[in-house]
Amino acid sequence: MLDKINSVFFEEAAELLEQLEGHLLSLDENPNDKDIIAAVFRAMHTIKGSSGMFGFDEISKFTHEVENTFDMVRNGDAPVTKELISLTLKARDHIKLLLDSKTQGEYNSQSQTLIQEFKNFMAQYSEGNTAPSNTKNVDFVIMNDDIPELESVSDDVEAEEVLLSYKITFAPSRDILKNGTRPKMLVRELADLGDASILMFLDDIPPLSQLDTELCYVSWTVFLTTKATKNDIQDVFIFVNDDSKIDIRSFEIDRDFSPKIGEILIHNKIITKQNLDEVISKRIKVEQMLVEENLVTPEQLQVAILEQEHYKNIVKKQNESTASQASQSIRVSSDKLDMLIDIVGELVTFTARLNQISQDYGISSLLSLSEQGEKLILNLRDTAMDMRMLPIGTIFSRFRRLVRDLSSELGKDIELETEGAETELDKTVIEKLNDPLVHLIRNSIDHGIEMPEVRKQKGKNPVGTVKLIAKHAGAFVLITIQDDGAGLNTNKIHQKALEKGIIGPNAELSTQEINELIFAPGFSTADKVSSISGRGVGMDVVKKDITALNGTVSVESKEDEGSSFILKLPLTLAIIEGMLVQIGNEKFIIPLSNIEECLIFNPPTEDDGSMCSYIDSRGTYLPYVNLRTYFEIEGNVPKNRQVVVVNDSDSRIGLVVDSVIGNHQTVIKPLGKLYSHIDGLSGATILGDGSVALILDVFKLVSLLKRDESIL
Repeated sequence: MLDKINSVFFEEAAELLEQLEGHLLSLDENPNDKDIIAAVFRAMHTIKGSSGMFGFDEISKFTHEVENTFDMVRNGDAPVTKELISLTLKARDHIKLLLDSKTQGEYNSQSQTLIQEFKNFMAQYSEGNTAPSNTKNVDFVIMNDDIPELESVSDDVEAEEVLLSYKITFAPSRDILKNGTRPKMLVRELADLGDASILMFLDDIPPLSQLDTELCYVSWTVFLTTKATKNDIQDVFIFVNDDSKIDIRSFEIDRDFSPKIGEILIHNKIITKQNLDEVISKRIKVEQMLVEENLVTPEQLQVAILEQEHYKNIVKKQNESTASQASQSIRVSSDKLDMLIDIVGELVTFTARLNQISQDYGISSLLSLSEQGEKLILNLRDTAMDMRMLPIGTIFSRFRRLVRDLSSELGKDIELETEGAETELDKTVIEKLNDPLVHLIRNSIDHGIEMPEVRKQKGKNPVGTVKLIAKHAGAFVLITIQDDGAGLNTNKIHQKALEKGIIGPNAELSTQEINELIFAPGFSTADKVSSISGRGVGMDVVKKDITALNGTVSVESKEDEGSSFILKLPLTLAIIEGMLVQIGNEKFIIPLSNIEECLIFNPPTEDDGSMCSYIDSRGTYLPYVNLRTYFEIEGNVPKNRQVVVVNDSDSRIGLVVDSVIGNHQTVIKPLGKLYSHIDGLSGATILGDGSVALILDVFKLVSLLKRDESIL
């Protein structure tokens, strides 16, 4: 049981550290953003509390020092600097090291060194050496319609541990009723903005004999926790006359702080700690004694009690909300998800066999059950697949740190831009993408983007850019790693390939074929070996890893404009919708997402069995691949054949088959060694009768035609 509890802590801590890195890199770009500063503080605060709760005292103690530093930043006593960001990133890495450590105390000396660095940083801004107050949370007062420009604290209620609220004191003028204003309605309008605690003061109401019904004698104090902006609160009082007094102050509600009445009075500077200690020493009820000693008025005490109640109610509501959200989602091991997909795959195959048997024997009741089971399994498949789909931004965010650290090491100034981070991909594919993307980004930073002074000489922005772009293309996702550097040097690549014996001296290659040589094993254009590159290991590994995912990698480059590496990856490696086709006695699956239409095969001249040619498709020429010829399938050629028109998002071609059988849920199985060398195949599947159908790789078949310049 204890191991399970600890595993939850480690999982949550890992997530917090990943989020923390993202917050710090965002803060590096926007050092005055109070929301990000608060997010960093909360992450440290949570890690500290959780680690202490689970007995990881070394982590708790270390994180406490970092938390103290960001508490100073949050209060405006220290600025966000490059030094602080780098130091906190080191601390983040050290916390991860402590989490991975088998024994406490293993890295105590490193912890002490980092703690001292944080203390040195804080010492610069202590004892009067205060930082600019660009990050300070402020309390503010609004008097009538003389409204100053207010520094933004936060427009929204914090939905996490620190919640921003307002204390609003409203004392209408005596004559406010005479101009038609109804103060009670204004207070009700405030309450409608969020969670409100309201206290009405009646002490100024005179005896009935002296009461003037046209005058207002009451005032209000309202504690409001809201998603509305400060401007929304101001707008409530926009038509209030000049003699009314309105005081609006912001304050924070911390889940970990349950204030007592005395603490609230001290915080609001109504009494001092010394006053409180003296009252407590007399062992009399604090509230009673404070009033008897004339340290607070009954009215001030009522306000403090209301504030305390507001604290308790808001924290209780937030905790209930968090518990409710937690109960709606659970953590599931990725191994269990993989097992679920395997079971769904087996069910798909089982249903196909059941359907085949019911058709062969003509059992209508069994056929009906088979169709019903197929619908249920289809829903189960879609649900299981959705559970495995993750936004690709989950790995995009990791590379911000890589770009920052590597560009700093090389003396370059490089920014990372991302597009399509919401694009979803199977988690199995995402997990295997990290290493290839790291290689490609490092290549762009090291080889692609020039030094700042070189870029200036070329008339470029000295700040280089690496872009990560993701988008859907049918059943595939296209990921582009693009830089605005020098581009590939084809002459240098060709010369290096000759020196290493990768190509022969008489080889005639196009520019694109020369560029593709960078994926050859052992190839490198680096003049010397460094810690980053030059060993000829990387680009060939990228191609190998992407090919293992049934994907492709290509490169495009223009001199002095930059290079783009394009990865084409399947959405999933488990189950796809396909169309079953037949050629001779062989059956094949074409991914349904690549199919546009099916046509009757009518070649313009007598079919001579050529592998590639053209047919007329609604007045335009459509290149096609004769799959019977391509796969060397023997047997009689039927008189009426069909063309399945497919696309790879760039090109449109036809695949000539003997016949189209129909849709088929396809459980993807890896190819054996016998077929691994054949271009145009991406996997296999088991049909209902137990036979095997090969899955066609549309992208490889399109590239086959592209290599024949006479066709495309």
